[in-house]
Amino acid sequence: MKMTSSQTGARSIVLPEQNSVFRNLKNVKRFAIDIGGSLTKIAYYSTVSYKRASYDFHEETKEGKNDGVKYEMAETDVEGARLHFVKFETKHIETCLSFIQQNLVGSRDFMQGKTIKATGGGAYKYTDLLTSTLGLTVDKEDEMECLIKGCNFLLKNIPDEVFQYRRHGNPEYKFSSLDPNVFPYLLCNIGSGVSVMKVESESSYERIGGSAMGGGTFWGLGSLLTNAEGFDELLELAEKGDHRNIDMLVKDIYGGDYCGMGLPSDLLACSFGKAIHSIRDTNFNRGHFEDGDIARSLLFMISNDIGQIACLYAMMHGLTRVYFGGYFLRGLPLSMHTISFAINYWSKGKVQALFLRHEGYLGAIGAFLKGAEEDDTEKYSWGENYAGSSGLRSPIPAQLSSQNNAMFHQLEMDRFDWQLVHCPLLQDPSNYFPDTVDLTQDTEARKYWLQCFEDAIDKFVDRAIKSQPHHVDAQERAEKFCKKYVSRLHHLRCHPFAYGSLTVRSLLDMREHCLNEFNFPDPYLQQKRMENEQALKVLSQKLKELDEMTWEKRQEALVVGLLAGNVFDWGAKEVATLLETSDFGFEEALGKLQARPWLCDNLDQWIERLRNHSHKCAAIFVDNSGMDVVLGVMPFARELIRRGTKVILCANSKPALNDVTVQELNVLMPRIGAVCDDIQQAFTEGSLVVVDSGQGSPCLDLSRLNVKVAEEMHHLGTDLILLEGMGRAIHTNLNTMFTCEVIKAAVLKNRWLANRLGGVMYSVIFKYERPS
Repeated sequence: MKMTSSQTGARSIVLPEQNSVFRNLKNVKRFAIDIGGSLTKIAYYSTVSYKRASYDFHEETKEGKNDGVKYEMAETDVEGARLHFVKFETKHIETCLSFIQQNLVGSRDFMQGKTIKATGGGAYKYTDLLTSTLGLTVDKEDEMECLIKGCNFLLKNIPDEVFQYRRHGNPEYKFSSLDPNVFPYLLCNIGSGVSVMKVESESSYERIGGSAMGGGTFWGLGSLLTNAEGFDELLELAEKGDHRNIDMLVKDIYGGDYCGMGLPSDLLACSFGKAIHSIRDTNFNRGHFEDGDIARSLLFMISNDIGQIACLYAMMHGLTRVYFGGYFLRGLPLSMHTISFAINYWSKGKVQALFLRHEGYLGAIGAFLKGAEEDDTEKYSWGENYAGSSGLRSPIPAQLSSQNNAMFHQLEMDRFDWQLVHCPLLQDPSNYFPDTVDLTQDTEARKYWLQCFEDAIDKFVDRAIKSQPHHVDAQERAEKFCKKYVSRLHHLRCHPFAYGSLTVRSLLDMREHCLNEFNFPDPYLQQKRMENEQALKVLSQKLKELDEMTWEKRQEALVVGLLAGNVFDWGAKEVATLLETSDFGFEEALGKLQARPWLCDNLDQWIERLRNHSHKCAAIFVDNSGMDVVLGVMPFARELIRRGTKVILCANSKPALNDVTVQELNVLMPRIGAVCDDIQQAFTEGSLVVVDSGQGSPCLDLSRLNVKVAEEMHHLGTDLILLEGMGRAIHTNLNTMFTCEVIKAAVLKNRWLANRLGGVMYSVIFKYERPS
């Protein structure tokens, strides 16, 4: 939304066209607000209309003969739930509230009689403003309770929310994946003062201490001792200053290290020690001390004090995790550095100083959750929408009439209509990291993949346009998608930590979020349909050929077929070119495969394992539509079924590239069953089931698995997992350990990656592992 400068009041807000700060206001259902002395955070829940591919199938007859099941695909409009969080300076609250009021359906009357949950000190100060502007009744909530609720929510729902900060480390930010064991922890909130809270569960927490020396102390003393005119200016001074000019270090007292006490020479011994003077010190001149040095010394003094207090409380209560939040931090490197150093020093590395990417939203999230308790929010999971969220330290500028430019930050989260949980067969869920390579650490890989994704964008734009031939605005929306995604890629070149751990998975997820943002839910919809039809035509012949082989030859052929099917990947640039420019079929894919021995070749071990007892249940995470799932996965699954093994086919809930979705797979199963009696019988009896994995990416994050899959795995006694494809077995989970047997199978279809792994294009990874 973009307003002209000639409009007055709330209409004077000018927002960037593609990064509208307050989005979907016309569909708002509920508000919450956290008003601090400096920053205000508004939370609101809205419904979002978007496109979804739908499927319909029916029996088709021709001249009295049943030709099987035909299916149709179309895009339908559906509604989803989204949480919006907007953060801005409190001094702009009147203008922002007026803007919201002006853009609500029915304006003030629409909100009459409704309640807004409010927390923070400003919830009292601005009660009348909220009531008069929005027509809402203000329901005040306890600030500490809201902070804890918000913290718990983020820890459970956003991967890479938590990080350690190492100012001189590589990487500077070290992110943690989701931990199924959230509790217990210490929450240290640094506002004007400091509050320390011990959190043992959702409902069990207490304030165990605090300090009067906090952010307000830094600001107040800084105002007295320097010429800084505000908090941010004071921090800027501290960033430039050198505390050694005013602080006394160990070496200033002992001339070097104090070895007897284990104190290094550069350790801070006395804050402001070099500013000590007496009336007899005629050479003392306060003017010799720079404002920057004073500010930095002050920052170190207060941060060390906070760090020591938090550390002592943690050790007293036997806790190793301390999460820090509050206005004093705001993701600023120097503040986080001093806190981290203090915690590490005082605990001798036993306590971790942890920070949150979205710590500024804790109170607003908690206040929102207080108002949404009747909606059973615990039944759902939420995920960050990369297309609608600001990255770490990447604000959105906006202009406000008669005022200075304002900086806004956003967080948007989409709701999943189910709970997401860790895969129950992970060997170490607490330390599970789905990605094989962290691009924040690997500079060479980061440079390659960012350029690779940017080089591929034109093909995606073209594919998106062609997928909606009857939409007159398809080209315009596709160009906006391109602009937004490329701008994200450029930002990540400079700030690779903006959205957490930068990985191939996160780049793919971001692309899918941007495609959906501009209503391109499934650009490969028709392509998948065509490839499914082609594969179904030859399935019967392939099964016949397999049945004519000896047992051992068939086992090898099944694996080779699984790999050949995986070649059909529209996300691989060179393969996509082949598929577009030639008559490339299953036999041609077989010819592309690396000859044995493969780059990773555990085929003999797998065949030897098959000579023993059958597996109880196999969970297969399928990859692509067409040749992959029909001619690769299904014959492999049929062989397991014939051995008495139950099979769970886990497919994506949302489209991504040409990956098969759970809706498509359910439509395909009757068609496949019409060709294969074993498949038909197993599907009918329930020994072959299709489940929704909860994923919407070519990659696989097993800390975000649909709870129904986890329950099915447990119920059927899964003792074998098959991860198929580069996204599921190479980019993610290549090094993941399980408590059951696992096959990781993929063909390397990216030349750079193949070379890096010591292979060539079309090298094969077939990794069979047994639990230790």
